[in-house]
Parts: sequence; C-alpha cells; structure tokens
Amino acid sequence: MSAVRAAGVLACLALGAYAATIVVRDPSLHPSVPWMLAWFAGALVLHDLVLFPLYAAADRALVRLPAGPVPVVNHVRVPLLGAGLTLLVFLPGIVRQGGPAHLAASGLDQEPALARWLWLVLAMAGVSALVWVVRVTRRSAAGG
Repeated sequence: MSAVRAAGVLACLALGAYAATIVVRDPSLHPSVPWMLAWFAGALVLHDLVLFPLYAAADRALVRLPAGPVPVVNHVRVPLLGAGLTLLVFLPGIVRQGGPAHLAASGLDQEPALARWLWLVLAMAGVSALVWVVRVTRRSAAGG
C-alpha cells in the first residue's frame, strides 16, 4: 500500500472515530446506535454479497464489448456511477422516507424527488452519449 493510500485510510478511520465519539457523547442519540449498526451491517452485507458481484460482472461484460473507434466503457461507467451515487444521496427523498420532517424543515414536498432523479440520470446518460458521438465523429473526420 502506498503512503498516500495509507494516509487516506488513516484519515477515514480518524473521521469515523470522531463521528463515533459524537454519537457516544450525545445521550439523545443512544437509542439510535443499534439501528445505525444494523443499517451499517446490512449495507455491508448487501454491497459485498449482492451488489459488488453484480456490478463487477456487468463491468466485465462491458469491457469485453468489441472495440470501436472510441471505447464505450467509460461513457457507460460514468453515468452509471453518477446515477448510483445520486441514488444513495437522495434515496430517502426518492422513497419518501421522513416526509413530514422534510416538509417541516424545508417547506418542500418530496413528491417530485423520483422524477427529478430520473431526469438527472437521463441528463447524465445523454451528456455521456453526446460526448461519445462527438469523439467518434472527430476520430472518423481525422481519418482514424
């Protein structure tokens, strides 16, 4: 492991330890600690045993596609990564979890969250496809 990677891992561990001390010091958060641990364990199992094999297999299949003038691999990876990360960030709003608290805090309804996320994913895929088409067009115009 490189020194930079080791420093990054140590920084992440330090940040996690700091967050854990905040949770432990706040008595109002103590009932939520078992739920946090259960969610973390569930997410770990779901990711490592279900999601990782699925997206690793999909990526292997994508890499094995016949090579064209411009590889399509990253033009599929980037929008899918963006879709997955934004889904993780906005999932509570998309599935309308905590609607009353969200409405009280922001004054906004969660109704349009799913449609907006889908439009965002469509925009990311569209921009990626457009970039791919431009690259293919420039490559063929250059005679390559």
